[in-house]
Amino acid sequence: MQQLPNSRTEPDGSAVVRVLSLNIRSMRDDTDALARVIGACAPDLVLLQEAPRFFRWRKKLARLAAASGQVVLTGGATAAGPAVLCSLRATVERTEDVLLPLTPGLHRRGLATAVVRFGGARLGVLGCHLSLDQDERYRQSGLLLDRLARMGVEHAVVGGDLNEGPEGPAFRRLADRLQDGWATAPRGGEHTWTASAPHRRIDALFATAGVEVLGCGVPLGHPGVSESDLRAATDHLPVLAALRVPAA
Repeated sequence: MQQLPNSRTEPDGSAVVRVLSLNIRSMRDDTDALARVIGACAPDLVLLQEAPRFFRWRKKLARLAAASGQVVLTGGATAAGPAVLCSLRATVERTEDVLLPLTPGLHRRGLATAVVRFGGARLGVLGCHLSLDQDERYRQSGLLLDRLARMGVEHAVVGGDLNEGPEGPAFRRLADRLQDGWATAPRGGEHTWTASAPHRRIDALFATAGVEVLGCGVPLGHPGVSESDLRAATDHLPVLAALRVPAA
């Protein structure tokens, strides 16, 4: 994998921000490998799905953050699974966890959202994990876009486990309104599911117009990210992007 640009603040106040998205399957796998993968990617923001939600969930999430060089920003049980970690480079403006409407017989879903600053750049952050049910998934994609519009930010990154590929209606709905990171500037691997035999791209990072996608993809061959750790960490592969965010 060609090296993604490092995080930095430019003289004009804009910022290069590295964002990682990963479904961690409630940390039921090799948590040491998981922490190594996250740490090696050197992200400024980490959008997690299936973060711990039950017994001692805050402590588990905090341990993962500390082991990977991050701090907990928002989410977890309060967002029904999505969570956001960040580096100390981020200045936090606000956070909000949102529970989506519950469909009887299906899992509760939610959104983890925040507004952060990197130097002179202001960035909205929205992490999601959409439903396994296609109809509910499509409705949730609309609710996600509505929430994003109400965040009051010009520039934002959206990411998560969409539970469908680019051919799916919910994925297409998001890609019609936002830049699909992989489609815009592919860098690294494409497929994220499954970690042991990747053949589908159901995890993605998106950016609003005005954000420059410098590269996005599965960090295969990234320095410090071993294939054995990727397979051991969880059942999905991560998506890593470098974004240039204009100054506010």
